[in-house]
Amino acid sequence: MTGYGNPAVTESRGPMCPMGSSHPLSASPSVLVDAFDVALMDLDGVVYRGSEAVPHASRAIASARAHGMRVVFVTNNALRTPDEVARRLASFGVPAVPTDVITSAQAAARVLAARLPGGAAVLVLGGRGLRDAVNDVGLRPVATVEEQPAAVVQGFDPDIDYARLSEAALAIRAGAVWVASNADATVPTERGLMPGNGSLVAMLRTATGSEPIVVGKPERALHEESVRRSGARYPLVVGDRLDTDISSAVRSGTPSLLVLTGVVGPGDLLRAEPLYRPTYLSADLRGLFAGHPSVVVNGDGVPPQGVEVGGGPRSDDVSAVCGSWVAQVRDSTLTWRRAGPTTRAGGTRGTVDGVLSADGMPPDDGLDALRAACAAGWAAADRGAPVRALAGTRPPGCADLG
Repeated sequence: MTGYGNPAVTESRGPMCPMGSSHPLSASPSVLVDAFDVALMDLDGVVYRGSEAVPHASRAIASARAHGMRVVFVTNNALRTPDEVARRLASFGVPAVPTDVITSAQAAARVLAARLPGGAAVLVLGGRGLRDAVNDVGLRPVATVEEQPAAVVQGFDPDIDYARLSEAALAIRAGAVWVASNADATVPTERGLMPGNGSLVAMLRTATGSEPIVVGKPERALHEESVRRSGARYPLVVGDRLDTDISSAVRSGTPSLLVLTGVVGPGDLLRAEPLYRPTYLSADLRGLFAGHPSVVVNGDGVPPQGVEVGGGPRSDDVSAVCGSWVAQVRDSTLTWRRAGPTTRAGGTRGTVDGVLSADGMPPDDGLDALRAACAAGWAAADRGAPVRALAGTRPPGCADLG
């Protein structure tokens, strides 16, 4: 499945299509709904948060569809069936049908089907979504080790008890193939973070000494299942988590959009290791209707052209410019200043209605200073000199970097 994240590999989707880079904080001269044919969109933290809809999400999704972008919803949660997820989406004002939903249960079932003969018994340690997915690929869900399961498939289920975990442990010790829908240590709830499937996987790992095949984000199996089911040629991963959504995109070479409506804040982004750095950044899903600005990094001790730094450049300086902001790391301290006219860098931005802004310098969406800070901070960290202190006065979008 090489090259499916790069619109330039075969042919452009249209005249506005970017060159398809999946590098961190790449520029896109076109709005993203014109550049990519399918959005592989996470749910919690992107479309809704617990029992509440994320602001602007439903309208942005409707507008993306109206512009010809297919939106499919990709979830690590194996508990609900696609039909149940579609009904839940409708309750948040996002019409969806079951084929718009791809779950880790479906990816797990496909992995099992590739390894087992038709009709093989599979001990299901999970809910209805996992049982249905196993049935759908021609395998037989069972509940006890006495039924001689050839495999154990494990997904999140708040009703799992000690007896069911014990059956799974016995089957794994007897040689059953063990597949886990995901390894998320926690799940978000209205009360806070609760133990997730990964916590129960850790229990069985301790009890059996075995390692499961994990299929959910950030592993490749769920991403490949999503591309296959959606028919995506030029997919864009859209999510709010670095360790699942963005890491999945980086591992597969697929461009990604990080939205700041979920668990990740500016400070998390500034400290992100290479595996967790997004291609594009937006406050929310309205970022689908924007071109994204260029970020120019100079890590050779010489500031970008037109930038004057007090005391002159030094070999340990790292500077980055985005739009009208320059961020600099010197002596492991991150500072900002306004860029001069010869320094400014940008792209084309539009609105959620798809109306492009005028040519020339695009308006700052409030995140250009953060983009510059992350680019400079990442470059410094990659050279072994990470940011350890920040200027006391910070520009818009950077107040929560500490």
